[in-house]
Amino acid sequence: MVFASSFQAPVVFFCQNNHWAISVPSNVQTRVPLSNRAKGYGFPGIRVDGNDVIAVHAVTEWALEHARQGKGPVLIEAFTYRVGAHTTADDPTKYRQPAEEDAWRAKDPLARLEKYLRAEGLADDAYFAKVKADGDELAAYVRRTAHDLENPDIRQAFANVYREAHPLVAEELAWFEEYSAGFAGEEESAGHAAKAGH
Repeated sequence: MVFASSFQAPVVFFCQNNHWAISVPSNVQTRVPLSNRAKGYGFPGIRVDGNDVIAVHAVTEWALEHARQGKGPVLIEAFTYRVGAHTTADDPTKYRQPAEEDAWRAKDPLARLEKYLRAEGLADDAYFAKVKADGDELAAYVRRTAHDLENPDIRQAFANVYREAHPLVAEELAWFEEYSAGFAGEEESAGHAAKAGH
């Protein structure tokens, strides 16, 4: 943000504030709205209802145009809520009440948008059935192609750090290869065990 402000960079920073930093509420992390931080850098910061699809679209469109016109960066804080767990290892019942989650579930952005589109006569059952079918098809395609991807060669990641070879990266690659070699016997044993199980 310092760089973007200093050089009037055409950047839109988009922060999805979901109320939680794992198990710590965001009001403990920051005493003011995150959008206010932009003032310290000298560019606009906007807080928008992150569960209002139309409002988010409007604010983002304005911010992009602001940046494209050479007026510098913008910070958007989309104020929303993480209804589910942070990770599969997280148990949100330990740090928040079900009533709080229920209150936010009632503000679900997709349900709100659907209600608006129906009320305005802009979409009907057939439209939403098509959206669901298209979404299911896309999700199946993404899962299928992700599963079919080949594992990349991790060594390529080391080669991509600098344009030219760097001694520290070479040292880290050597350590990684030595470390990885320690698992070679385990992988072979696991393969034999799997075959024996069939």
